[in-house]
Amino acid sequence: MASFSEKSMNVYILFTIIFGLGFLHATAELQKFTHTPKADGSLSFLVVGDWGRRGEYNQSDVALQMGDVGEKLDIDFVISTGDNFYDDGLTSEHDPNFEDSFTKIYTAKSLQKRWYSVLGNHDYRGDVEAQLSPFLRIIDKRWICLRSFIVDSELAEIFFVDTTPFVRDYFTVSEGHTYDWREVYPPKTYISAMLKDLDIALRQSTAKWKFVVGHHAIRSIGHHGDTPELKSHLLPILQANNVDFYVNGHDHCLEHISDKASPIQFLVSGAGSKAWRGDVQQINGNDVHFFYDGQGFMSVQLTQTEADIVFYDVHGHVLHKTNSSKKELHSSI
Repeated sequence: MASFSEKSMNVYILFTIIFGLGFLHATAELQKFTHTPKADGSLSFLVVGDWGRRGEYNQSDVALQMGDVGEKLDIDFVISTGDNFYDDGLTSEHDPNFEDSFTKIYTAKSLQKRWYSVLGNHDYRGDVEAQLSPFLRIIDKRWICLRSFIVDSELAEIFFVDTTPFVRDYFTVSEGHTYDWREVYPPKTYISAMLKDLDIALRQSTAKWKFVVGHHAIRSIGHHGDTPELKSHLLPILQANNVDFYVNGHDHCLEHISDKASPIQFLVSGAGSKAWRGDVQQINGNDVHFFYDGQGFMSVQLTQTEADIVFYDVHGHVLHKTNSSKKELHSSI
């Protein structure tokens, strides 16, 4: 009889082969995961970011409310906007922080769905390859984390972007931190290729709704504020390709801001655990619709014609709602 370790290794090799070939299929260089919507064609999911603290700083309380909302909405999956494991990512594939901050915290039945995750700057301070490793799916089958990839549900396409390498300060002002830049150097080439692949994938998309998810904000009035590199290099691609929503974490708050030059809505969900009370920049103009400096998360419900976004606090109370509508095109007979 094969030992547990041998069985684990066999499964690990299988997952490595699957991921190496591009799980299901690929668009340009971005791996694509197909996620079938509900029978009525609708889709619902939760978004949480900046959470992995072994249940501390109200992470467990947020997880509890996510479970309740997830059950009510019959969610299809969960999105993580990065900074999945504090303070310095994972040390290896066997780091107990993975189970202590993820598996043992998000235990509600409704949350036993796929978790699609991007990397944050804190994740880059650890062993990035460990967090990306398919071996983690042996420990918890929900976990899917890549640098950049696509989730295609027919109704919506969600484009996940690795934003940490965009930020120049991480390369020049390390503040005593060590970043795992394997597969990123030279960063200019890495970013250029990523943006090219994203632009191609967005142009090819026929989805009713287009979401782009990254860790860092394009627009934010929180502690970190706008990310200049994303405003310069990423935002024009989103505007040119009719993206509906850009979703991020990084700032430990909840926000809804409109783009002044396009229909894009900027949604910040980075309040999965430790929040920064009172850390807000001056609000200018009427493009900021909502800001909350406490813990919480976000839900998304989609149909062919409606997108309903709701922000919740750590107690499950609704803080803010927003709706986007699209006309349904009917073919003439």
